[in-house]
Amino acid sequence: MPSPTPPNLADHFLDRNLDLGRSDRPALLGPTGRTSYADLVHLVNRYGNVLRAHGVRPGDRVLLALSDGVEFVAAWYAAQKIGAVTAEVYTFLTVKDYAYYLRYTEAVVVIADMLTLDRLREAGAQSVLVVGAAGQDLRPNEHDLDSLAATAPSSLDSEPRGPDDVVLWKFTTGSTGAPKACPHTIHSPLHSFSDYALGVLGLTEDDIVLPVPKLFFGYARDLTALFPFGVGGAGIAFPERTTPERIFALIAEFRPTVLVNVPTMMASMVAHPAAADQDLSCLRLCTSAGEALPPELQHKWDTTFGVEVIDGIGSSEAYHIYISNTPGSARTGSIGTLVPGYTARVVDPDGAPVPDGEVGTLDISGPTVALGYVGDPDKTASTFPRPNTVHTGDLVTRDPDGAFHYRGRADDLLKVSGIWVAPSEIEHCLIGHPDVVECAVLGHNRAGLTRLHAFVVSTGVTEADLRGYVRDRLSPHKTPERVIFVAELPRTTNGKLDRRALRTLDGST
Repeated sequence: MPSPTPPNLADHFLDRNLDLGRSDRPALLGPTGRTSYADLVHLVNRYGNVLRAHGVRPGDRVLLALSDGVEFVAAWYAAQKIGAVTAEVYTFLTVKDYAYYLRYTEAVVVIADMLTLDRLREAGAQSVLVVGAAGQDLRPNEHDLDSLAATAPSSLDSEPRGPDDVVLWKFTTGSTGAPKACPHTIHSPLHSFSDYALGVLGLTEDDIVLPVPKLFFGYARDLTALFPFGVGGAGIAFPERTTPERIFALIAEFRPTVLVNVPTMMASMVAHPAAADQDLSCLRLCTSAGEALPPELQHKWDTTFGVEVIDGIGSSEAYHIYISNTPGSARTGSIGTLVPGYTARVVDPDGAPVPDGEVGTLDISGPTVALGYVGDPDKTASTFPRPNTVHTGDLVTRDPDGAFHYRGRADDLLKVSGIWVAPSEIEHCLIGHPDVVECAVLGHNRAGLTRLHAFVVSTGVTEADLRGYVRDRLSPHKTPERVIFVAELPRTTNGKLDRRALRTLDGST
């Protein structure tokens, strides 16, 4: 347990590396080259002085809407160092989305780049610091961050934060409604670092971390530009959209030791025509989170790449991963055991504990649980029933030895022929077919009865083949009535399946 509490995240994860003699070690790697810890600290200090000059005070929100790279990481730490509250959003949102985040966060300053600037303008952003704006026509409320930073002092005293001060917002995915912010104190990243990054993954100064998700997603940001810095390791930051080809190229160039992944990209990497030609021997592990990892997909990954997968589950509400497999003892089909510092209850709809082996909803308790949802007291009351506890809505079973198995979301269950069905069970079955890249199952209401429809990305298989494949392996009532082939499945900005958008793909729904 981290103690005593350091006064500022920038002190603990970044500046401390200079005191420990790591000034010349690489903090970040990427297309723009190598950035040492000393270089990054100086840029953070310059950015922090610019933010202070633009009126940002402790507790104010700073919204980041810029591409991954050194500037993103420096901007995040700069806001932290002056005591601001950081919040990050995806760079490919719509104007409507940006308008929502601007209203919701009431950000004093937005840090953007040329990719997001036009949409932020249309959304009504009032005070914008722009990365990469040299030679561009800016409006009176917009300022060239690079030029301002070039003349700003490279020294900066950090703003101490108290144990009860909110230091960052983590947004929910928005897969079932508008994204909500989960406010976290300094305890959340500190405990997650010590209990998960060190206690489970065993990160060291020799680790180089490559993220598949972009850095606005806290799962990727922490594992790339927070946790490695805590041990003097390095992260890889790149601005392009993530594709299998880009990940393969970055692995070949930088030889990372840890790949931060999600099942969707794992499926795409396995299905890539050049998968068998890739050398992933530099990787000591691949993390998986964000959505369920089907055992069949993990088998395909193991066969293709031979890199150990450390599957786990976490949430914005509990900051990061709270149940995880461990290197050297990962169990296919299980999301692992409790990360040190957490406790769990598996409960029925009335909140009573269920026996091991029976399906129930997961309640998780620990030191990283958020303070609630910003601006939503009703949802806060139902999701955070007690201090430091989250009612996750995830269905799980627990083995007598403490291993957990994910069984879907409570709000995704479908009643077919009078029997409750978890779509994830059918999805996991379908992904086992060698010609299925990814899939999703939804319920379709017809004349008051629920029928199963499967949406499948495939390399070449018929609807009859897939229906027969499921019928041979599961109970008859779990066989999809229809199989709809699609080029890709809709995803939220965090890479999770967007079931609301998926319904529009089926003309019969």
